Amino acid sequence: MSEEKSYFIGIDVGTGSARAAIIDAKGQLVCLDVQTILTHNPKHDIYEQSSSNIWSSITTCVHNVMKQSNLRPEQIKGIGFDATCSLVVLDKQGNPQSIDHESNYTNNEFNIILWADHRAVDQANRINATHHDVLRYVGNIISPEMEIPKTLWLKENMPEDVWDSIGHMMDLPDFLTYRATGSFARSTCSLTCKCSYLPRLVGQGWEPSFFKEIGLGCLIDEDFARIGGNDPGNVLKAGEPVGSGLTKKASEELGLLQGTPVGSAVIDAYAGAIATLGATPYGTTERDEMLKSLEHSLKTHGPSRLAIICGTSSCHITMSPNPIFVNGVWGPYRSVMVGDMWCAEGGQSSTGQLIDFIVNTHPALAEAQRKSGEQNLNIYAFLSQHLITLQTQRGLQYVGELTRHLHIYPDFHGNRSPLADPSLRGTIVGVSLDKSIDDLALRYLATLQAVACQTRHIIETLNKEGYTIDTLCMSGGLCKSPLFAQILVDVTQCRVILPESIDGAVVIGAAFLGAKASGLSPDLWEIMVRLGRAGTTILPSKDQQVVHMNHSRYKVFLAMLEDQKKYKRMMMNDSE
Repeated sequence: MSEEKSYFIGIDVGTGSARAAIIDAKGQLVCLDVQTILTHNPKHDIYEQSSSNIWSSITTCVHNVMKQSNLRPEQIKGIGFDATCSLVVLDKQGNPQSIDHESNYTNNEFNIILWADHRAVDQANRINATHHDVLRYVGNIISPEMEIPKTLWLKENMPEDVWDSIGHMMDLPDFLTYRATGSFARSTCSLTCKCSYLPRLVGQGWEPSFFKEIGLGCLIDEDFARIGGNDPGNVLKAGEPVGSGLTKKASEELGLLQGTPVGSAVIDAYAGAIATLGATPYGTTERDEMLKSLEHSLKTHGPSRLAIICGTSSCHITMSPNPIFVNGVWGPYRSVMVGDMWCAEGGQSSTGQLIDFIVNTHPALAEAQRKSGEQNLNIYAFLSQHLITLQTQRGLQYVGELTRHLHIYPDFHGNRSPLADPSLRGTIVGVSLDKSIDDLALRYLATLQAVACQTRHIIETLNKEGYTIDTLCMSGGLCKSPLFAQILVDVTQCRVILPESIDGAVVIGAAFLGAKASGLSPDLWEIMVRLGRAGTTILPSKDQQVVHMNHSRYKVFLAMLEDQKKYKRMMMNDSE
């Protein structure tokens, strides 16, 4: 393969959009296209999507990037996919099967239960009450956002004939490779991280005693056919070729060549980690040294780097050569990204979504939008600028001093890590009757600080059990905020490495999977180091006033958590 003429396509499906990107053999972004996708949200805890709508958005994206790049189909040597960990349901013919309770499962347009859907909270609680050994690999507490609680919800709520009509249930990343190749092979990443599968050298795959105990013994009777079957040969590592590449139908839809290699997919957060955990500034001595000793760099960078993929929610991924069990943190997961490495996955169920909520529900929103429009700024850049103005007006040395008496606890949508408690909720302390843009900006700042404090909580929990995290490799929308990046480094006292392409980091990670499938290298870590491109590095402030203030803020964060637990106990005692 001539590297100079080789290009790879990455396809990423996030919560609100699909995107496609083309990279060259040096990992450089050539072009990118984004298309929105539909979400059906009939109730506060119900979120549904359409696999047909998602595939249509993907085909539009691919056609657009091919047109923008002026590349020929034969120059595309591989394709990789990533997506949210959402449950796709198909009938026995492979067509969309409704999961929409409101339509009595007749509206087949909506056949995906989105990751954020919390309909299966009761099922997750009952699964956790079994204390089965399988739960050790999800921090001892399964989340309602995972696929097995959602599968159990469908079993318990669908009419029997509708349940019996289901032919396939799979994570969205695996649906995309199926749609592209016709192969029902599953990815180790999806099965292990979200479907209670124990991979080779950990378990026997599907653990029958677990499924029997939780009420899904019917899956045992069919040899787990609907969730992937029992053939370990159909479980692929990240980037391994799927089937025979693009089918004739998919190639015509995408405008690419039939047989173009397709890499086994990963969950979107892992694509962000693939793009960033091995990245260094291009052309540096550090990069050369990492390439000379790949095994050494993997074992040293793995436990000390944390990928933070921050969009609607945030995921935190780190690696270790050996399994490290951390309560309230998903994993350790073996070989779900880089072969033979164990991944831990923390997360925050709502970060971008929380910031949007705080800003969009404030009385001063309309005025702030008008003023931001006049300055040709988006609302968040305007608020960041307004905070600097307030800092100057009030004669403060550090912008964080503005919220000395305003604090937010961020679990408005429950806690994913490190507490794994979906019943937790948000708290705001220090609210006044102020309806001005000043107050809106302060609440925005307090929200960013809250997200950073919770990230510190996750890091401290991981390091306490054996990780050595001191570097945060960011990707996702919050990377665009210099204010948030500085708050994050100052609160956590870790350095932050931003990606060279902030808009494209996650989808570039998907393209790395296409590069592996093409044969560029059989070693995903080598691809991550060779093609990974880091941007700006931000270091924490060592000013003692800043350090002390953020330490105090973190103590308030922990106190607010304990207060919420205390209030719950008080009300439970009152009701008895």
